[in-house]
Amino acid sequence: MNTSLKAHIAVLFTNIFFAANFSLVKYISPALVGPYGLNIIRVGVSLCLFWLVWSFGKTGASIQKKHIPRFIICGLTGVAINQMLFIKGLTMTSTIHASMLMLCTPLLITLFAFWILKESVTIIKVAGLLLGIGGAALLIMNKESTGTASLTGDLLIIMNAISYAFYFILVKPLMVIYHPLHIIRWVFTIGFIMILPFGWSQFDAINWSVFNLQDVAALLMIVFCGTFLAYSFNIYGIRHLGAGTTGSYIYTQPVFAALVAVFFLGEEMTIEKGLAGLLIFLGVFLVSRKQLAKTP
Repeated sequence: MNTSLKAHIAVLFTNIFFAANFSLVKYISPALVGPYGLNIIRVGVSLCLFWLVWSFGKTGASIQKKHIPRFIICGLTGVAINQMLFIKGLTMTSTIHASMLMLCTPLLITLFAFWILKESVTIIKVAGLLLGIGGAALLIMNKESTGTASLTGDLLIIMNAISYAFYFILVKPLMVIYHPLHIIRWVFTIGFIMILPFGWSQFDAINWSVFNLQDVAALLMIVFCGTFLAYSFNIYGIRHLGAGTTGSYIYTQPVFAALVAVFFLGEEMTIEKGLAGLLIFLGVFLVSRKQLAKTP
């Protein structure tokens, strides 16, 4: 299996985990854990796992002094702002609104990549983006919303998308110099320090005695799959596929969310949902076609 194919598979699983997180987070927070307290758990446990994995590989221990400011900004945009706004916004708005608004991310990534990294924007890429947006919009409009949306929650999700798009672009140059694991463990270390003052009181207030087996399983999924594995796979994708292609996979999240709803919640799979899924995957293919063609 070549590196490009492995990167595409990794990014695909990243978005499966992210899609599952929408429902899992709504299940856990704020009923059992406050949103900022959940961030302490997500980032803190993942941080320990990243350092544990690094201890076996020894991929590098330090950061060049000139790169420290970029690492700090990546920790701020990719972990602190991103995690806090996403979890808080998701608890204040509906899952459907959050999924729809997160589709701002690839558009922002493409825009920032063109502006900051001087990446080219071709007709094929634009067509792929439009197909992805169209398919995701069709899927979202066809799916019933069960939550109550708020303007504040929607705005927090949009701000989260902007922050995550900046992280995608800012972390890309570091990939040329550092190993992905080296980057992600320091980004999470910096991010954890930043979120600690905001989430400690909610973390300290958690009543662990009320957690049942299902609650613990959901929390483990959020931490291990939705955070540790998702970030690991995502940064691997950015390194080998580029920010634009990796970001375009966000279009698959509504598809996976719909599949979960069909098989586990008993929702109906319609022709419209199938067509939406086809448009989304076609859009991802068009956006990434040029990169795939270049891979030996």
